[in-house]
Amino acid sequence: MILFGTIVNALLIVIGTILGRFLHNIPERMKETIMYGIGLAVAVIGIQMTFESTQILIVIISIVVGAVLGEWMDLDDKVTKLGQWLEIKLPRKEEGMNISEGFVTATLIFVVGSMAIIGAIDSGLRNDHNVLVMKGIIDGFTSIILSSSLGIGVAFAAIPVFLYQGIITVLSTQISQYIPQALLDFFISEMTATGGLMILAIGLNLIGLTKIRVANLVPGILVVGVIVTVIHFL
Repeated sequence: MILFGTIVNALLIVIGTILGRFLHNIPERMKETIMYGIGLAVAVIGIQMTFESTQILIVIISIVVGAVLGEWMDLDDKVTKLGQWLEIKLPRKEEGMNISEGFVTATLIFVVGSMAIIGAIDSGLRNDHNVLVMKGIIDGFTSIILSSSLGIGVAFAAIPVFLYQGIITVLSTQISQYIPQALLDFFISEMTATGGLMILAIGLNLIGLTKIRVANLVPGILVVGVIVTVIHFL
């Protein structure tokens, strides 16, 4: 089932929110250690994916060019400003945040990022749900923390997560109908490796070793498509 990863991700957000409403006093040290553990696991997944490449030079060029494009468009800053704009437009209660704010805050955290895109493409093209399941674990734990302060609105973020990742997954399955199998296999291997580096960056950010603007690396996926297409037809 191609939507398995997306469904698991959405369910873990809901489960995490419910748990968060009952677990108000999670020790900070426990939160920190668990997040480090998740970060290490994400980093390992990213490293494993990087070894899928058959031509590492394509991965390097795609990451570099993608980073240039991402920084030029300043995607990370645009995402931040979108969140700020939404928070300004939404009504705020004097004491704490309301359901709308919990929903928007959680949605921005769960939807934005390369892991959602790469994982959804992986589910659609390879029927491989590992990335989305790992993302679901991260989102689930994050939901526990968010819902303890923002309330039940966090659970509703599961809806846009399901729609966003589900649409990308379904669209990815249609690619094989219009692209030669050899080109598709070539793209999958290099896209997986390039996405793996981005996921490694997410893991390092979770651990606290780096502050990489991963959103600015996402255009690298498009660069991979261009490069492998040119190489294939040449």
